[in-house]
Amino acid sequence: MNKFFFKYIFLVSVFFLTTIACCAQVSKTEVEIQEAMEKYSALGLSVAVVKEGKLIYTHSFGLKDIESNMALRDTDIFRIASISKSFSATAIMQLVEKGKLKLTDDFSELIGFKVRNPKYPETIITLKMVLSHASSINDSEGYFNLDVINPAKNTNWAKCYNDYEPGKGYQYCNLNFNMVGSIIEKMSSERFDQYIKHHILDPLGLYGGYCVDSLDKSRFTTLYEYNDKTKRFQSSPLAYNPRSEEVKNYIMGYSTPIFSPTGGMKISATDLAKYMTMHMNYGKYNGVKIISKKSSKLMQTKLSDEENYGLALRTSDDLIDGKTMTGHTGSAYGLFSAMFFNPKDKFGIVVITNGCNPTTTKTFVDIIRVSFNSLYNNLIR
Repeated sequence: MNKFFFKYIFLVSVFFLTTIACCAQVSKTEVEIQEAMEKYSALGLSVAVVKEGKLIYTHSFGLKDIESNMALRDTDIFRIASISKSFSATAIMQLVEKGKLKLTDDFSELIGFKVRNPKYPETIITLKMVLSHASSINDSEGYFNLDVINPAKNTNWAKCYNDYEPGKGYQYCNLNFNMVGSIIEKMSSERFDQYIKHHILDPLGLYGGYCVDSLDKSRFTTLYEYNDKTKRFQSSPLAYNPRSEEVKNYIMGYSTPIFSPTGGMKISATDLAKYMTMHMNYGKYNGVKIISKKSSKLMQTKLSDEENYGLALRTSDDLIDGKTMTGHTGSAYGLFSAMFFNPKDKFGIVVITNGCNPTTTKTFVDIIRVSFNSLYNNLIR
């Protein structure tokens, strides 16, 4: 036998041993996640893992729908809640790069009505302040339409502002991003959901969106809230409310909260991981440039030390031991979601559950953190 034969045998042996080891790590991960789901009474959970910039693992556990006992699949989509904000911020950065607006612009001039904290009437609230939750605006009057903060529409508009000066404090605020969606429409002349589809989703080859009626409803994952009184899960049909009649009477640049730029994106964990990889690669994915490296880095740079928050992306040190991650979480209608990546080491993880028992957790981060650590330790490290 010649040396080439022995080399062939050696390479084949290495391949099979590596494959066996990988299968063992995957099996270990899936057992650990299933144990975590049982501990926290999670109904369904989808995960996606990126390593060295490539999607290496996706899997879905549990149920998509309790009533039909339907299993959750990787192609099923979720309303991902506040991770949606990063899509809005990405769109704004595209418009900044096109010269349509500046982050230092007066938000009042952009949106078309007065946006000023009455306690600090001379302090301009900029687009950048709104994107980083430093605007001093709050959700006390609601955030499902722009009337709540428009002085011409709501006599209690002043309650939408906190006591501190804009730019000198932080409060997470959904109204901020529903207003940002309106700015995207005004500056692009495209309806918000269509802009995101045409300029982010389609170029990346992703299936999803904000308009319920434009999506395949058979792929919607039912979201469940836990009723502590009855000790049972109940579905949340409003998560996928199409608001079809309101869409028919749509006013560009004002009706935008109908689509919830702050939390209304519907997408699978797998496609969300591809979008995440674009941010991890500073604006590019599979050769497609969505935003510039400069814009991407700015989104990831914390502007608030209080919450380590940038432009719809924040950093976290408490998800994976010893690792600083960048991304966002989401929580609404019983769903909990997390999308975090490490741009230096080129790995990232997406975890989404359609419902779990919050009374067994300090916060939803418990089940997310367990899943993140299992996926990292077994599949990435």
